[in-house]
Amino acid sequence: FFLLWLLINLSQNTEDLGEIELVKIEKKKYWVHDDWYCKYITVKTPYGDYVEFPCFRWLVDDKEVILRDGRARLPQHAKTRVAKQHRRKELEQRQKTYRFGATFRKRLTTVANLCSRKIFLNDCVLFLRIENLYVNQFMHMFQSSWGDFADFERIFMRIKNTISEYVMEHWKEDFMFGYQFLNGCNPVVIRKCTEIPDKFPVTQKIVEDSLERGLTLEEELKEGNIFIADYELLDGVTPNSTDPCTLQYLAAPICLLYKNIQNKIMPIAIQLLQKPGEDNPIFLPSDDEYDWLLAKIWVRSSDFHVHQTVTHLLRTHLISEVFGIALFRQLPAVHPVFKLLLPHIRFTIAINTKAREQLICECGLFDKANGTGGGGHVELVQKSMKTFTYRSLCFPEAIKARGMDSKEELPYYFYRDDGYSVWEAVTSFVTDVVDIYYDKDETVQEDAEIQAFVKDVCSFGMQDFDYCEFPKSLQTKEQLVEYLTIVIFTASAQHAAVNFGQFDWCSWIPNSPPTMRKPPPTKKGEVDLKYIVESLPDRGRSCWHLGALFLGMYPDEHFIEKPVKEAMAKFRKNLAEVVKVIKSRNEGKKLPYYYFSPDRIPNSVAV
Repeated sequence: FFLLWLLINLSQNTEDLGEIELVKIEKKKYWVHDDWYCKYITVKTPYGDYVEFPCFRWLVDDKEVILRDGRARLPQHAKTRVAKQHRRKELEQRQKTYRFGATFRKRLTTVANLCSRKIFLNDCVLFLRIENLYVNQFMHMFQSSWGDFADFERIFMRIKNTISEYVMEHWKEDFMFGYQFLNGCNPVVIRKCTEIPDKFPVTQKIVEDSLERGLTLEEELKEGNIFIADYELLDGVTPNSTDPCTLQYLAAPICLLYKNIQNKIMPIAIQLLQKPGEDNPIFLPSDDEYDWLLAKIWVRSSDFHVHQTVTHLLRTHLISEVFGIALFRQLPAVHPVFKLLLPHIRFTIAINTKAREQLICECGLFDKANGTGGGGHVELVQKSMKTFTYRSLCFPEAIKARGMDSKEELPYYFYRDDGYSVWEAVTSFVTDVVDIYYDKDETVQEDAEIQAFVKDVCSFGMQDFDYCEFPKSLQTKEQLVEYLTIVIFTASAQHAAVNFGQFDWCSWIPNSPPTMRKPPPTKKGEVDLKYIVESLPDRGRSCWHLGALFLGMYPDEHFIEKPVKEAMAKFRKNLAEVVKVIKSRNEGKKLPYYYFSPDRIPNSVAV
């Protein structure tokens, strides 16, 4: 970035002009490529004081920018006509630039088309470089199957890391299968099971060999030792049909899991489709080795689709984009909440725009590699929106709603434990900042800009769906703190937790197949190794899949007030303590969990 220092010396004027409220920058285009990035303007007053005017934007072509000084102010505290007019004009211009455009197939609103410079693509670039993974050599064999698992290993060995190598060595084991529900890259599907659903007719006789405590299935349910992962969202989703030469299939499995006497989560029954019947058997650990292995592979493939489209795309990327659009439309740069949230959603619109151009577009990477490509991923988002609520973004409530909140019952659920720590640190920081600018609940109610921001999210982003429960207004400081915590946590920590483990857990393709080329089995005893390998992605789709595959740091000083800087320092200190705890716990572990470690969490959705 270019750093511009503009020093204005007013010492020649002896008249007291009062406080400097605005600075105007005029840029004229002289060269072909003379765009530059202005971080801030520093003005020296006749009294020797320095006043900073944050900019943090690209100045392109012939550009005029009017800046306020860096002190954050609520709209009701803007006393002068000039200050009020500047806020209004800034928002009017932003609302022309940032518009809620076509919905994500009429379910979730995303941004209308923007010039790349306006969405910071000069600052944030998406790299999808298959050549760096040494896999282009296989692309000419796009539709040929792998010979066996050793073939997968040959491509994998060039790109492995510690966890992914451990996954490759142990992926067939029931422990590894169960562990991923807690600490893999999609640790949000598993929930405590208190009653076996009618659509999954598992009985005591079916699973008694897997129960270790001498209790009946009903007793194990009451003791809280039974868990379930239900991929009902995939039921009826259209599989990818973009390639007429390759049939692709989806399942909607239900998996029953058991916490054994060693507190390990183990699979004890799998049904691959939602409707029970003779052609939809319940697979068990006692079945033939390959029957059971293929059933687990189907669950892992289904988990991949839900993770990619719902957990990752919808619940971090797209919802953060909604927050981002509303932020730019309704909060001027001088608003303290704009300054607070900007580092966390600054790149979201840019990265999502790039994804719509390269990943989830027609003939994009989803179409090339994923079983939900060709429109299935859109159907999946539409179905997920029916259960997408504001409360589900509140991390502690989401954990509790799934019955996964007890550390005594589930001592190895690191996603929950680390998430709690980061959530509490973010809440504490947001509380400190809110207390600086909002002295009482009435101040929140009187802030017309923050109310417009919240209303924009609900009315335009979520389209006022009754079931979404997104607030249309905020009445208390407590509500504001929770709302801002949700925005920051979702765009930073939650995104990190479900994004940065993808390579660890999904690069060994048999552990997370992006597509399946044979339908779910309807009988037992008909599967062998050859059948499994032929069910997995072919060479080309495997290569496309591999090709697709830090919180609390504020390098841009949007706040200049000392109390906020002190709150930031406290926040960093709290996060450093979280890092220490996570690092200490991970020592000596073959499967360390570090996705919530603050030193690994970027400020915003940027990948």
